[in-house]
Amino acid sequence: MSEAGKSGNTQEPEEVEETVEAEAETEAPAPDAQAAAIALAERVNELENELSEARDERLRALAEAENARRRAQKDREEANRYGASGLARDVVSVADNLARALAAMPTDTESEAVKNLASGVEMVEKELAQALSKHGVKAVGEIGDHFDPNTCQAVFEMESADIPAGHIAQVMQKGYMLHDRLIRPAMVGVAKSISEASEPTEKEGDAQNESND
Repeated sequence: MSEAGKSGNTQEPEEVEETVEAEAETEAPAPDAQAAAIALAERVNELENELSEARDERLRALAEAENARRRAQKDREEANRYGASGLARDVVSVADNLARALAAMPTDTESEAVKNLASGVEMVEKELAQALSKHGVKAVGEIGDHFDPNTCQAVFEMESADIPAGHIAQVMQKGYMLHDRLIRPAMVGVAKSISEASEPTEKEGDAQNESND
């Protein structure tokens, strides 16, 4: 090869070093591009966090709306079910008065007017009881029932040979419930066994023995 060709392909060391540096600068990303990539990644993270928060807020809002709907539905159901409790409380007093009037009627009278009056009062009492039952009002506290402190109020205790202890022996005033809610407790006398009243306690027995000695 001629000297001219050799001289054409030969580069000085300084030129080679400059060429390598230029190629390295071309391959390496510029500082502005790195900063833009970092900023973009941070922005993506921010958007993902905002999206997650928005999703959580939406779920909470849906849950609150569902709870509000259920509360409103429960309030409507209770209003429909127990809204007439005040009226029922007044009406059962009328039923009590009818029962008292019927109990006061003489049973051995020969008067047709009195018999017709008693028959009419009895019919009204039955119809009123049916109307109350139709709307969920039922009486509680019948003689012979077990005493329930949730629906009955014990006025006194009485000895009874026919009624077991702890059961209702006498009813002064009927109690009433509207569905499963008490609107008036029954006023009752509770039976106790005769042995409980007549059998002396241990202290009373000791005192009696000492007096006998």
